[in-house]
Amino acid sequence: MDIEKFRVADLKAQLAAGDDVQELLAAMKEDSRVSVRKLAAAYMRQKIREEAERERVLHMYAQETAYYNQGLYHVAGIDEAGRGPAAGPVMVAAVILPPYWECPGLNDSKKVPPAKRDLLYDKIMAEAVAVSCVAKSEKEIDELDIYHATMQGMYDAVNGLAVPAEAVLVDAMPLRELTVPHKSLVHGDALSASIAAASIIAKVTRDRLMVEYDKKYPQYGFAVHKGYLTKMHMEALREYGPCPIHRRSFEPIKSMVKGLSE
Repeated sequence: MDIEKFRVADLKAQLAAGDDVQELLAAMKEDSRVSVRKLAAAYMRQKIREEAERERVLHMYAQETAYYNQGLYHVAGIDEAGRGPAAGPVMVAAVILPPYWECPGLNDSKKVPPAKRDLLYDKIMAEAVAVSCVAKSEKEIDELDIYHATMQGMYDAVNGLAVPAEAVLVDAMPLRELTVPHKSLVHGDALSASIAAASIIAKVTRDRLMVEYDKKYPQYGFAVHKGYLTKMHMEALREYGPCPIHRRSFEPIKSMVKGLSE
Protein backbone atom coordinates (compact mmCIF):
# COMPACT_ATOMS: atom_id res chain seq x y z
CA MET A 1 0.00 0.00 0.00
CA ASP A 2 1.39 3.36 -1.07
CA ILE A 3 0.56 5.90 1.63
CA GLU A 4 3.17 8.55 0.86
CA LYS A 5 0.49 10.76 -0.67
CA PHE A 6 -1.63 10.72 2.51
CA ARG A 7 -1.31 13.37 5.20
CA VAL A 8 -1.08 12.37 8.86
CA ALA A 9 -4.61 13.69 9.44
CA ASP A 10 -5.89 11.51 6.58
CA LEU A 11 -4.22 8.43 8.02
CA LYS A 12 -5.62 9.21 11.47
CA ALA A 13 -9.11 9.40 9.98
CA GLN A 14 -8.65 6.06 8.17
CA LEU A 15 -7.54 4.38 11.41
CA ALA A 16 -10.55 5.82 13.22
CA ALA A 17 -12.84 4.53 10.47
CA GLY A 18 -11.31 1.06 10.70
CA ASP A 19 -10.75 0.71 6.91
CA ASP A 20 -8.06 -1.86 5.97
CA VAL A 21 -6.37 -1.23 9.31
CA GLN A 22 -3.90 -4.13 9.26
CA GLU A 23 -2.53 -3.34 5.83
CA LEU A 24 -2.55 0.36 6.62
CA LEU A 25 -0.64 -0.12 9.88
CA ALA A 26 1.97 -2.27 8.15
CA ALA A 27 2.52 0.47 5.59
CA MET A 28 2.62 3.18 8.26
CA LYS A 29 5.34 1.34 10.21
CA GLU A 30 7.52 1.40 7.11
CA ASP A 31 6.76 5.00 6.18
CA SER A 32 9.71 7.40 5.99
CA ARG A 33 7.86 10.01 8.08
CA VAL A 34 8.50 9.84 11.83
CA SER A 35 5.04 11.32 12.53
CA VAL A 36 3.36 8.50 10.63
CA ARG A 37 5.35 5.79 12.42
CA LYS A 38 4.53 7.42 15.77
CA LEU A 39 0.85 7.49 14.87
CA ALA A 40 0.90 3.77 14.09
CA ALA A 41 2.62 3.00 17.38
CA ALA A 42 0.17 5.15 19.35
CA TYR A 43 -2.77 3.46 17.64
CA MET A 44 -1.46 0.01 18.62
CA ARG A 45 -0.87 1.07 22.23
CA GLN A 46 -4.43 2.34 22.43
CA LYS A 47 -5.79 -0.91 21.01
CA ILE A 48 -3.78 -2.90 23.55
CA ARG A 49 -5.20 -0.76 26.37
CA GLU A 50 -8.74 -1.20 25.06
CA GLU A 51 -8.32 -4.98 24.85
CA ALA A 52 -6.90 -5.13 28.37
CA GLU A 53 -9.87 -3.14 29.66
CA ARG A 54 -12.31 -5.39 27.82
CA GLU A 55 -10.65 -8.42 29.41
CA ARG A 56 -10.75 -6.81 32.85
CA VAL A 57 -14.49 -6.13 32.63
CA LEU A 58 -15.15 -9.60 31.18
CA HIS A 59 -13.34 -11.11 34.17
CA MET A 60 -15.83 -9.30 36.44
CA TYR A 61 -18.54 -11.65 35.15
CA ALA A 62 -16.98 -14.69 36.85
CA GLN A 63 -19.56 -14.59 39.67
CA GLU A 64 -22.46 -14.08 37.24
CA THR A 65 -21.20 -16.93 35.06
CA ALA A 66 -21.85 -19.43 37.84
CA TYR A 67 -25.54 -18.52 37.56
CA TYR A 68 -25.54 -18.19 33.76
CA ASN A 69 -24.31 -21.79 33.62
CA GLN A 70 -27.44 -22.80 35.54
CA GLY A 71 -29.68 -21.04 33.03
CA LEU A 72 -30.22 -18.07 35.36
CA TYR A 73 -29.59 -14.99 33.22
CA HIS A 74 -31.33 -12.25 35.22
CA VAL A 75 -28.66 -11.83 37.89
CA ALA A 76 -29.13 -8.74 40.05
CA GLY A 77 -26.19 -7.00 41.66
CA ILE A 78 -26.95 -4.96 44.79
CA ASP A 79 -24.87 -2.24 46.42
CA GLU A 80 -25.30 0.86 48.55
CA ALA A 81 -23.88 4.34 48.89
CA GLY A 82 -23.94 6.48 52.00
CA ARG A 83 -23.65 4.20 55.02
CA GLY A 84 -20.87 6.32 56.51
CA PRO A 85 -22.09 9.95 56.21
CA ALA A 86 -23.76 11.73 59.12
CA ALA A 87 -26.37 13.35 56.88
CA GLY A 88 -28.74 12.33 54.13
CA PRO A 89 -30.13 8.93 53.19
CA VAL A 90 -28.40 5.68 52.40
CA MET A 91 -29.07 4.84 48.75
CA VAL A 92 -29.41 1.24 47.59
CA ALA A 93 -29.45 0.07 43.99
CA ALA A 94 -30.13 -3.24 42.27
CA VAL A 95 -29.08 -3.75 38.65
CA ILE A 96 -29.54 -6.61 36.19
CA LEU A 97 -27.11 -6.42 33.27
CA PRO A 98 -27.32 -8.29 29.97
CA PRO A 99 -24.95 -11.28 30.17
CA TYR A 100 -21.37 -10.25 29.40
CA TRP A 101 -22.44 -6.67 28.68
CA GLU A 102 -19.42 -4.68 27.55
CA CYS A 103 -18.81 -1.45 29.42
CA PRO A 104 -15.27 -0.08 29.44
CA GLY A 105 -14.50 1.66 32.72
CA LEU A 106 -17.05 -0.28 34.77
CA ASN A 107 -15.70 -0.64 38.29
CA ASP A 108 -16.36 -0.04 41.97
CA SER A 109 -17.76 3.51 42.03
CA LYS A 110 -15.08 4.61 44.53
CA LYS A 111 -12.42 3.88 41.90
CA VAL A 112 -14.15 5.87 39.13
CA PRO A 113 -13.76 9.66 38.73
CA PRO A 114 -17.04 11.64 39.08
CA ALA A 115 -17.28 12.65 35.39
CA LYS A 116 -16.77 9.03 34.32
CA ARG A 117 -19.33 7.87 36.89
CA ASP A 118 -21.92 10.13 35.28
CA LEU A 119 -21.23 8.63 31.85
CA LEU A 120 -21.42 5.09 33.23
CA TYR A 121 -24.66 5.96 35.03
CA ASP A 122 -26.24 7.06 31.74
CA LYS A 123 -25.05 3.93 29.93
CA ILE A 124 -26.29 1.60 32.68
CA MET A 125 -29.68 3.32 32.84
CA ALA A 126 -30.04 3.09 29.06
CA GLU A 127 -28.85 -0.47 28.52
CA ALA A 128 -29.43 -2.52 31.69
CA VAL A 129 -32.17 -5.13 31.75
CA ALA A 130 -33.56 -3.54 34.92
CA VAL A 131 -32.54 -0.94 37.49
CA SER A 132 -34.06 -0.19 40.89
CA CYS A 133 -32.82 2.45 43.32
CA VAL A 134 -34.32 3.23 46.72
CA ALA A 135 -33.45 5.64 49.51
CA LYS A 136 -33.63 4.96 53.21
CA SER A 137 -34.01 8.34 54.88
CA GLU A 138 -32.13 9.65 57.88
CA LYS A 139 -35.32 9.06 59.92
CA GLU A 140 -35.44 5.39 58.92
CA ILE A 141 -31.73 5.09 59.69
CA ASP A 142 -32.31 6.56 63.14
CA GLU A 143 -35.24 4.22 63.78
CA LEU A 144 -33.69 0.98 62.48
CA ASP A 145 -29.93 1.73 62.72
CA ILE A 146 -27.77 2.05 59.61
CA TYR A 147 -27.14 -1.68 59.19
CA HIS A 148 -30.78 -2.72 59.24
CA ALA A 149 -31.92 0.30 57.22
CA THR A 150 -29.40 -0.66 54.53
CA MET A 151 -30.50 -4.28 54.64
CA GLN A 152 -34.16 -3.29 54.25
CA GLY A 153 -33.15 -1.04 51.36
CA MET A 154 -31.50 -3.98 49.64
CA TYR A 155 -34.63 -6.10 49.92
CA ASP A 156 -36.72 -3.18 48.65
CA ALA A 157 -34.37 -2.57 45.73
CA VAL A 158 -34.38 -6.16 44.49
CA ASN A 159 -38.16 -6.38 44.94
CA GLY A 160 -38.53 -3.16 42.96
CA LEU A 161 -36.89 -4.49 39.81
CA ALA A 162 -39.23 -4.40 36.80
CA VAL A 163 -37.71 -7.71 35.67
CA PRO A 164 -37.61 -10.20 38.55
CA ALA A 165 -34.16 -11.34 39.61
CA GLU A 166 -33.46 -15.05 39.15
CA ALA A 167 -30.32 -14.79 41.30
CA VAL A 168 -28.69 -12.08 43.40
CA LEU A 169 -25.14 -10.98 44.11
CA VAL A 170 -24.80 -8.51 46.97
CA ASP A 171 -21.87 -6.50 48.26
CA ALA A 172 -20.88 -7.84 51.68
CA MET A 173 -24.29 -7.95 53.38
CA PRO A 174 -26.06 -11.32 53.79
CA LEU A 175 -29.68 -11.32 52.60
CA ARG A 176 -30.91 -14.60 54.00
CA GLU A 177 -34.61 -13.91 53.35
CA LEU A 178 -34.19 -13.88 49.58
CA THR A 179 -36.04 -16.76 47.94
CA VAL A 180 -33.78 -16.91 44.86
CA PRO A 181 -30.17 -18.16 44.77
CA HIS A 182 -27.89 -15.49 46.20
CA LYS A 183 -24.34 -14.84 47.30
CA SER A 184 -22.72 -12.19 49.46
CA LEU A 185 -19.30 -11.03 48.27
CA VAL A 186 -16.80 -9.06 50.33
CA HIS A 187 -15.58 -6.21 48.11
CA GLY A 188 -18.18 -7.38 45.63
CA ASP A 189 -18.17 -4.04 43.80
CA ALA A 190 -14.67 -4.89 42.57
CA LEU A 191 -15.47 -8.55 41.82
CA SER A 192 -18.85 -8.47 40.09
CA ALA A 193 -19.93 -6.40 37.08
CA SER A 194 -23.53 -6.33 38.33
CA ILE A 195 -22.56 -5.12 41.81
CA ALA A 196 -20.20 -2.55 40.29
CA ALA A 197 -23.06 -1.24 38.14
CA ALA A 198 -25.28 -1.03 41.23
CA SER A 199 -22.55 0.87 43.08
CA ILE A 200 -22.41 3.42 40.24
CA ILE A 201 -26.19 3.92 40.26
CA ALA A 202 -26.35 4.26 44.05
CA LYS A 203 -23.37 6.61 44.27
CA VAL A 204 -24.41 8.95 41.43
CA THR A 205 -28.03 9.06 42.62
CA ARG A 206 -27.00 9.90 46.17
CA ASP A 207 -24.40 12.48 45.15
CA ARG A 208 -26.95 14.27 42.99
CA LEU A 209 -29.43 14.28 45.85
CA MET A 210 -26.83 15.77 48.22
CA VAL A 211 -26.16 18.52 45.68
CA GLU A 212 -29.88 19.33 45.80
CA TYR A 213 -29.79 19.35 49.61
CA ASP A 214 -26.88 21.78 49.38
CA LYS A 215 -29.21 24.28 47.75
CA LYS A 216 -31.65 23.92 50.63
CA TYR A 217 -29.01 23.97 53.38
CA PRO A 218 -26.07 25.83 51.79
CA GLN A 219 -24.24 26.51 55.05
CA TYR A 220 -23.18 22.86 55.47
CA GLY A 221 -21.35 22.23 52.17
CA PHE A 222 -23.24 19.04 51.28
CA ALA A 223 -22.34 19.41 47.60
CA VAL A 224 -18.68 19.11 48.55
CA HIS A 225 -18.52 16.40 51.24
CA LYS A 226 -21.86 14.65 50.58
CA GLY A 227 -22.57 14.40 54.32
CA TYR A 228 -19.30 12.83 55.45
CA LEU A 229 -17.80 14.34 58.59
CA THR A 230 -15.02 16.35 57.02
CA LYS A 231 -13.38 19.31 58.79
CA MET A 232 -15.64 21.62 56.77
CA HIS A 233 -18.74 19.71 57.86
CA MET A 234 -17.71 19.61 61.51
CA GLU A 235 -17.11 23.35 61.54
CA ALA A 236 -20.57 23.96 60.06
CA LEU A 237 -22.15 21.66 62.65
CA ARG A 238 -20.47 23.54 65.48
CA GLU A 239 -21.61 26.87 64.07
CA TYR A 240 -25.15 26.05 62.93
CA GLY A 241 -26.05 22.82 64.71
CA PRO A 242 -27.73 19.90 62.91
CA CYS A 243 -30.30 20.41 60.17
CA PRO A 244 -33.31 18.17 59.36
CA ILE A 245 -31.31 15.72 57.19
CA HIS A 246 -28.66 15.00 59.84
CA ARG A 247 -28.80 11.51 61.33
CA ARG A 248 -29.70 11.89 65.01
CA SER A 249 -28.29 8.45 65.87
CA PHE A 250 -24.82 9.40 64.57
CA GLU A 251 -22.20 11.25 66.58
CA PRO A 252 -21.60 14.12 67.08
CA ILE A 253 -25.22 14.92 66.12
CA LYS A 254 -26.54 12.56 68.80
CA SER A 255 -24.70 14.43 71.54
CA MET A 256 -25.61 17.80 70.06
CA VAL A 257 -29.32 16.98 70.00
CA LYS A 258 -29.13 15.57 73.54
CA GLY A 259 -27.41 18.74 74.73
CA LEU A 260 -30.12 20.92 73.19
CA SER A 261 -32.88 18.95 74.88
CA GLU A 262 -31.36 19.09 78.35
